[in-house]
Amino acid sequence: MDTIHDLGGMQGFGPVAVDEPEEPFHHDWEARMWAIARNARAPDWTIDWWRHVRERIAPADYLTRPYFDSWMQTHAAGFIASGVFTLDEIVSGHTAEKHPPPPPETLEQVIARARTEALGFEAPAPAPARFGPGDRVRCIADPPLGRDHHTRLPRYVRSRPGTIHAHWGSHVFADLAARGRHEGQHIYSVRFAARDLWGDDADARDCVHLDLWESYLEPA
Repeated sequence: MDTIHDLGGMQGFGPVAVDEPEEPFHHDWEARMWAIARNARAPDWTIDWWRHVRERIAPADYLTRPYFDSWMQTHAAGFIASGVFTLDEIVSGHTAEKHPPPPPETLEQVIARARTEALGFEAPAPAPARFGPGDRVRCIADPPLGRDHHTRLPRYVRSRPGTIHAHWGSHVFADLAARGRHEGQHIYSVRFAARDLWGDDADARDCVHLDLWESYLEPA
């Protein structure tokens, strides 16, 4: 996440618009993209791999594309990488091989399929939890697998101290899942004082809670 996608704590982008109309989509094509995202994917995709692909979008491209347009860009790149389509097929809008379209699913069939595809992300960790509620910890300075790959460790908490608020058990470690490896690791809710993140100008009463994997943390 060491890309333009990690905007946490970054300045210079202006205020966050909070007064947009409460509507799910601004254009019909956005609804179609949502439907594609919910129903079309390759068997080898995971949510962490998909996010890694999305984070490969160039910064200027990412900042100027509509939200659902970047979804389509990510899906297109994923389909090409998985051998579902070729770039020429996506550009032309036609497949090289003609196949009859499958019959449309009924609502009951869609619901039944969604239930069978529901994923759980709990996974056993190789060792007991290192930390418990109340322990003082510090986030590591760099992602454990390096800066060139997907991570859920935000830049604004790196090297900052915090306190373990809760232990949520062991779940699939996203950094490795983006590489196709599904291994469990302990996750903790970590409380950060606002002043430890942003200095004395922050309100002493404020804090931030983040869910972080164990390999992001070290004893303080």
